[in-house]
Amino acid sequence: MTKFHKDYRVTMKDIKKEGDSILRKQLDPVSLPVSEETKTELECMMTYLKNSQDPEIAKKYQLRPGAGLSANQVGINKSMFVIRYQTEKEETMELKLINPKLISHAANIIYLPEGEGCLSVNREVSGHVPRYERIKVQAFDTEGEEHTYTFKGYSSILVQHEMDHLNGIMFFDRINKERPFLNLQ
Repeated sequence: MTKFHKDYRVTMKDIKKEGDSILRKQLDPVSLPVSEETKTELECMMTYLKNSQDPEIAKKYQLRPGAGLSANQVGINKSMFVIRYQTEKEETMELKLINPKLISHAANIIYLPEGEGCLSVNREVSGHVPRYERIKVQAFDTEGEEHTYTFKGYSSILVQHEMDHLNGIMFFDRINKERPFLNLQ
């Protein structure tokens, strides 16, 4: 039984913080066909991202802005996450990915120059997080259909960050401890 229902509003109190054991756990695969409970959980997670990206709503409910949210970050042990971001063409992309698998990646490594952040980490973490420039991912949607997605640049970084969460890996685990600003090009 889940606390999430169609009118549930995910807030920062629902976000698991660094140190919570579920953030270090490899999450269980989602059973197919996708249950109504799982669909509702994903919709609540997506609504958090939408609300967190709306300045008025974010201020009203004190939400930290996010572009991705994995199930374990809200205490759910299921291999799934949601992302919402602006494409290079200024379009809003929203995806709910269930049981994602990395099937290929480019050799080229990139990183966000300003570093990565995380809704579950309430501290400044400096350093470059190496990520593949382009990735191909297979995942299921909420109707149980399998899709192959290609991500590059920012969206590739975002998806890899969320996929790490599903395997109990935090972004700062990937920062070179001796040389955190190592030029990765």
